[in-house]
Amino acid sequence: MAPPTRPKQSLTTKERFVNYFSPLRPQAFAETASRGNSGGGGHNIRSIAWNPLGTLVATGAADKTLRVWNPEKPNVRFSTELKGHAAGIEKVAFNPVKDAELCSVSHDGVVKFWDVRTKACVNEVKGLGDANSLAWAPDGSSLLVGNRSGGLFRISPTLSTVLSSHQQPVEINQMAFCWGGQKVFLPTREGEVRILSYPELQPVVHEDYEVKPGSTEFVLKGHTASCLTAELSPTGRYLATGGADSVISLFDTQEWICQRTITRLVGPVKSISFTFDGRYVVGGCDEGSGLEVTQTETGEHVHTFKTASPCEVVAWAPTRYCLAYSDVGILRIIGVDADRK
Repeated sequence: MAPPTRPKQSLTTKERFVNYFSPLRPQAFAETASRGNSGGGGHNIRSIAWNPLGTLVATGAADKTLRVWNPEKPNVRFSTELKGHAAGIEKVAFNPVKDAELCSVSHDGVVKFWDVRTKACVNEVKGLGDANSLAWAPDGSSLLVGNRSGGLFRISPTLSTVLSSHQQPVEINQMAFCWGGQKVFLPTREGEVRILSYPELQPVVHEDYEVKPGSTEFVLKGHTASCLTAELSPTGRYLATGGADSVISLFDTQEWICQRTITRLVGPVKSISFTFDGRYVVGGCDEGSGLEVTQTETGEHVHTFKTASPCEVVAWAPTRYCLAYSDVGILRIIGVDADRK
């Protein structure tokens, strides 16, 4: 399934990118109305997700707070809190074909589906272990949830029971689908990425290009430490993987060769995000400060967004040059219209 239609605006050169973002200041989306100073400890944002049209941003936090924001209105009174999780939230993700359907997973293995218009929890799946990863199939009909014990579960947004479960040999990190939905890219703690069929979740590529008894599964190798996350570019040209070795590797999806690596980051790479046109990529780390933007095709460093703390979670908007990220425990967005409140 192809990504949604993109607008014509495109910052096609490094100079245009820098000229656009240099005068901008990030907007802080703090929950001051209800929590006072939300930048401390427990309210650490673990996940950020845009809806398909880029009109809403959801955040999930370690203190069980699940909130949906209007990116043009940073005041908390314009946001919606969704209540019901009993444990810290690990991942949030909107249905890729439904603007108002949000999925969230907490580390107690509970997955909830929400209608953000009514604030209602419309479905719940329990018993998925110490869950830490979540990915929608591109057609929005099903999802994959992974846990730290190697459990991989295929679930439906309309059913309270698991469609199928698949035990993996190692802990599962944040996975990504191909745009057609037939393959899943599964990072492992060995620093590799497995390529599995969907929904069967079986290896689809082997060293000798033929599936037969004794044949060796082909995996992508781009890290010297655990591979923590994977993200496919909107154009489908590159698969980006982030590792505990502070490296982002960019694999060409035709030949499955690592074309280049990005090494300016500090600390394990916990999240990766491409701009809507695939021209630029940024990674989120849990050490250091600042967000480094890189040109995808050349590997050239483009711009540094200054931050006050490590930014573990990053998410470019799906339709425009607008970056959401966590900083000092709260949501910040750069690229929104600062005059609209």
